[in-house]
Amino acid sequence: MVGPTREEATSGRGYRPLAIAFVALVAISGATVALQAKASLLVVALSTLGGVLVGLALVLYFRWAFGL
Repeated sequence: MVGPTREEATSGRGYRPLAIAFVALVAISGATVALQAKASLLVVALSTLGGVLVGLALVLYFRWAFGL
């Protein structure tokens, strides 16, 4: 047999790196928008933190909505 078993494929352990990358992408997106607007360092930091919180909320919603 090639590839993971059905239990390994649906266990959810493989979603953690994808969730971390998704949260990082949303956080970096918030920071780059603030940088392009020539915001102060405090605003860039706050937008990064906001991006992390929004990314975490989206990951939790996706896990709930799709049963991951």
